Amino acid sequence: MNRPSIRTSLSKEAVAKRDETLLAQLGYKQEFKRAFKPLEVFGISFSIIGLLPSIASVLVYALPNGGASAMVWGWVVGSFFILSVGLSMAELGSAAPTSGGLYYWAYSLSSPRWQNLLSWIVGYANTVGSIASVASIDWGCAVQVAAAASIGSGQTFVATNVQLYGIYVAILLSHALVCSLGTTVLARLQSIYVAINILLCIAVIIVLPVATPKGYINSASYALVNGWPNGFAFVLSLVAPLWTICSFDCAVHISEEASNAATAVPWAIVSSITVAGILGMAINIALAFCMGTDIEYTLNSPIGQPMAQIFFNSLGEKGTLALWTFVVIAQYMMGSSMLLGASRQTFAFARDGALPLSSILYRVNSFTGTPVNTVWFVVFMAGLLGLLAFAGTAAIDAIFTMSITSLYVAYAIPIFAQFAFNNDFKPGPFNLGIFVSPHSMECHWSTNSLMTWMGF
Repeated sequence: MNRPSIRTSLSKEAVAKRDETLLAQLGYKQEFKRAFKPLEVFGISFSIIGLLPSIASVLVYALPNGGASAMVWGWVVGSFFILSVGLSMAELGSAAPTSGGLYYWAYSLSSPRWQNLLSWIVGYANTVGSIASVASIDWGCAVQVAAAASIGSGQTFVATNVQLYGIYVAILLSHALVCSLGTTVLARLQSIYVAINILLCIAVIIVLPVATPKGYINSASYALVNGWPNGFAFVLSLVAPLWTICSFDCAVHISEEASNAATAVPWAIVSSITVAGILGMAINIALAFCMGTDIEYTLNSPIGQPMAQIFFNSLGEKGTLALWTFVVIAQYMMGSSMLLGASRQTFAFARDGALPLSSILYRVNSFTGTPVNTVWFVVFMAGLLGLLAFAGTAAIDAIFTMSITSLYVAYAIPIFAQFAFNNDFKPGPFNLGIFVSPHSMECHWSTNSLMTWMGF
């Protein structure tokens, strides 16, 4: 009767040994507990996308630049190209699943002449982009909390920048406490995050069309055809999907904490982008048909949040507050997962000596078994970025575009290097078959090379 459990135990040991051996081949020792199961690896990637709260945070970019139809078709076009990027990253993540991820791949795939420079660019772009993502997500959460207060006060409360920054700092600090917990706790949280995110999306897709008064229901031509006064407006409308379906590389950054990482990480990336693309399209269609035609008021209402105003028009004060509470919760969980991924990227970069204070940042807490120092470092830097709010709306909005630009620079370079340089690329369990680079990658990486080159 005990044989099945013995076989299961041996199987887990074999998987753990294989993960440790692969990591050693990449030049690193096992330092974290591998507590993330495949569903939980998908969970961190999908919860960072944080579909509904993310769309809520960036609706302000889509609506003025093409209106309802831009929300729908900008999403479709953006999602298709994001998936192509995700597939390439999934293949690389399967071949070399390490927390350093992108900058490691850039080094391994580039020619000796370029590998240090490209690895440095990717590492800093990924680190800066991840910190900016933490800042933009938590700032969006602060705005959503203020919107809830405005709805509850009958739209008489309008948050000042000081109040918003205070909420923002409180959210950051609470996330730092959560992400300082042990790996097992952080892994189990991801399943909860997935359930809440998916149920929230389905609720909006079903409830919004049913509850919206006829006066706010739009025609098919308005929702799907009219829009994009010029080509530049089309480009700006892509900010919404690009920011929303982003940071899926966090699945890579926890690969040293994932069981069977060479398979779990790539499938987490591909499946999270696919699910987000489909559900996000349905959400945008529901919004396009139920938002009314007064875009100016939706953008500038006293509530201060376009999606909250759309919900208010459809559901009234109590219904909006009930639904908006879950939007804020989902956004909060999204920020927690983003900080988790950002801290692992920062830890890995410090491990290779490429950051100032690397000796302090490259430490695993003996009690929690997690890189607590890098968690608080990321929170501190994100707190500084939040001060841009006092320089005006355009300044704080720049954090959103900073995160997109930095991360996609980091995504593009290793994918480019795979095809541009002569390398010995050996694909992992997940590969793109006939679309694989004609080259192959031989990962001869010295963990001291980047440290030496940077002078640490």
